[in-house]
Amino acid sequence: MKLLLSGRALTAGAVAVATLVTGGSAAGAATAPAHPVADGTAAAAPDIPIANVKAHLSQLQSIATANGGNRAHGRAGYQASLNYVKAKLDAAGFTTRVQQFTASGRTGYNLIADWPGGDVNQVVMAGSHLDSVTSGPGINDNGSGSSAVLETALAVARADYRPTKHLRFAWWGAEELGLVGSRSYVNSLGSAERAKISGYLNFDMIGSPNPGYFVYDDDPTIEKTFKDYYAGLGIPTEIETEGDGRSDHAPFKNAGVPVGGLFSGADYRKTSAQAAKWGGTVGQPFDRCYHSSCDTTANIDATALDRNSDAIAYAVWELSQ
Repeated sequence: MKLLLSGRALTAGAVAVATLVTGGSAAGAATAPAHPVADGTAAAAPDIPIANVKAHLSQLQSIATANGGNRAHGRAGYQASLNYVKAKLDAAGFTTRVQQFTASGRTGYNLIADWPGGDVNQVVMAGSHLDSVTSGPGINDNGSGSSAVLETALAVARADYRPTKHLRFAWWGAEELGLVGSRSYVNSLGSAERAKISGYLNFDMIGSPNPGYFVYDDDPTIEKTFKDYYAGLGIPTEIETEGDGRSDHAPFKNAGVPVGGLFSGADYRKTSAQAAKWGGTVGQPFDRCYHSSCDTTANIDATALDRNSDAIAYAVWELSQ
């Protein structure tokens, strides 16, 4: 999640969009049967294996460690992170493309992955920013969202899920410089293409070590989907306010696309009322390592990451049928 303007100046540079299309290989595509729907009932979302999500986080940590301690825009760690995610998706049977842009004098990249099938006039998107700040590896911000979205996409492939709507997943570059990657993507779409996106789901920081359970309140249908999921677990939620306008849902919302998402908190401090609902430490930030070098794999609450990962899959399945 990017800092507020008061935290630092944002530099985006001139955005020059060029799309490089590479077809995802069908080799290694999952062949598991789809969920039974012979009786007309909707397919159920799978449980997302938390071990798989944590394995992706470990890979992102290793990438950062090998590349100067970060995965920031324009740096080798970001390119390696994108290559890691892309390889997983290509092997699972997605069609991937890399979108190029320029920010702060450096070339940046978005990764877009489409699952074959579904009505391309009704697109459900889920996305996360893949870049970190330069000061740390960015494992909660935002390896957590990126890894959970990746594992949800791989679950789609394992299930050979065939929803009514078309599924698209995205990993954004240069979010930390002012939502540059996601804005370049939205700006590259004509009005007709934007209108085909029935919903964009954003996941930025979902494994905070002193977590809260926050739901975006931008679109009523998407908001209700997430709230229903957590109600089923008996976990109260709150409306997300800390990140308003500070993550990659903002360009979509500004373009008239329905948006929603989840958040576990950044540098705001947990109140006594919140601790009573969710546990954790009163008066401490939701993430004390926000934008710091200590945002490593040790900076993750596995329970929050597990619940939020399952919630992502639940929403993707519910909203795409």
